Amino acid sequence: MSAQHPCEKVDLDFVDTAPYRYSNSVDLAITPAQLFEVLADASSWPRWAKVITDVEWTTPEPRGVGTTRTVTMRGGLVGEEEFLAWDEFTRMGFRFNSASTRTVKAFAERYDVVPTPEGCRLTWTLALDVRGPSKWTMPLGTPVMNRVFRRFLRNLRSYTDARFGSGAAHSS
Repeated sequence: MSAQHPCEKVDLDFVDTAPYRYSNSVDLAITPAQLFEVLADASSWPRWAKVITDVEWTTPEPRGVGTTRTVTMRGGLVGEEEFLAWDEFTRMGFRFNSASTRTVKAFAERYDVVPTPEGCRLTWTLALDVRGPSKWTMPLGTPVMNRVFRRFLRNLRSYTDARFGSGAAHSS
């Protein structure tokens, strides 16, 4: 594994206060329980979040606050994550404890899930702070980043539709 650099150990409130935030939502035709099944499945992440190439849980089940995993992304970025929230079927969130680049000062994500008559609505918020020249270029990339994250959520909807079949939310 590549050398890791410590990130600030932010709490989940960072998701609401970070200098750079991206928040997008998607309606899914699956139950919140099915969504959490997908989020807990390491092999599913690369199928819908195409920047991710590998997810490895580094603590045993059950999943919860304090659970850790390693996520490898295209371009060689590796993040060592720690879960700060795991409220089954309603919310999960994590931060990077370290990253393979010094550029990442702080990083956290939160997944908020609300039941809907057709399944559930996922709101995914990614938050970060950066060091060095990236501080000046990050604002320029915001529209592109939001487009990419919206595409990931469309991919997630396609993936869950295929995995659980249409109307899956109504059969559970």
